[in-house]
Amino acid sequence: MSTRFPFPIPTGWFQVAWSEDVAPGQAKAAEYFGKKLAIFRGEDGVVRVMDAICPHLGGHLGFGKVKENQLACPIHGWTFDGEGQCSHIPYSARAPRQAQVQSWPVVERNGLILVWHAADGEAPRFEVPTLPEYGNPDWTTYQKRSWVIKSCSQELGENAVDSAHFVGVHNFSQMPETKASQDGHCFQAVSEGLIETAAGSAEGVLAVNMFGMGFVTTRFTGIVETLLIGSSTPIDADHIELRFSFTVNIANGFPPEIGELFIAEVERTLLEDIPIWENKAYLERPLLCEGDGPIGLYRSWVRQFYPKGEQREAA
Repeated sequence: MSTRFPFPIPTGWFQVAWSEDVAPGQAKAAEYFGKKLAIFRGEDGVVRVMDAICPHLGGHLGFGKVKENQLACPIHGWTFDGEGQCSHIPYSARAPRQAQVQSWPVVERNGLILVWHAADGEAPRFEVPTLPEYGNPDWTTYQKRSWVIKSCSQELGENAVDSAHFVGVHNFSQMPETKASQDGHCFQAVSEGLIETAAGSAEGVLAVNMFGMGFVTTRFTGIVETLLIGSSTPIDADHIELRFSFTVNIANGFPPEIGELFIAEVERTLLEDIPIWENKAYLERPLLCEGDGPIGLYRSWVRQFYPKGEQREAA
């Protein structure tokens, strides 16, 4: 449990790498959800994720060697299959029954590697959507950004429905009108109004779609058609890694430089948000007023992503 927030790490799909970060036959060490993880891609091209600490003598499997579609500990060579079961010990005819590590549900989609985290062991209950922009020749390859932030996924998601902060923090000339709705694991917030750029203000629409708390798409139209894929992955209860993947529509000869300027503006506003996220206090019963945006609806929606019995404290 966090020392700062009254709720645990949520359930959902969270990005742990970009696809190109893990080549066939490569293993990588990572740390998310308060655990050390090993990410590896087998010779079959499939990515697998498991807990990293070998139950033998504590070797870190993320620094191990990929053997076909399995992962061997770098110290003694104990080898684990994609399900986390020890399949081979070089100097023993058989492995102890307890020789296994936790494996994680993985999906590789839209150029991202995501794992399913559920504190109560719940199996995945929704899917990550396939995005039509990814791999489309009318759209640019990803521009990627990442930050480690002292905050949590719920706080970052709430930013999208906090209408008043666009004026107070980002100096928008007017507060956008935000309309929100929810449907099961999906939450949508659409804001219309003036969008600020380096070249001035222009009318635009910002549509945020959350698929759980870990996978978010934001589509900008008006100035330039841009897709931003965001994933805020908990490192532990008090820190997240935020990743952005930007792609811009360049159909009909649209100059990509305009899209790059817009991406730079989005990045600039994020950098304004980071010190606020890292220092603000979480209030379970905030004193809201008319015009604050659909914060209450968002906090009600996120409760479903916390283990049962802890939902009362979740928002």
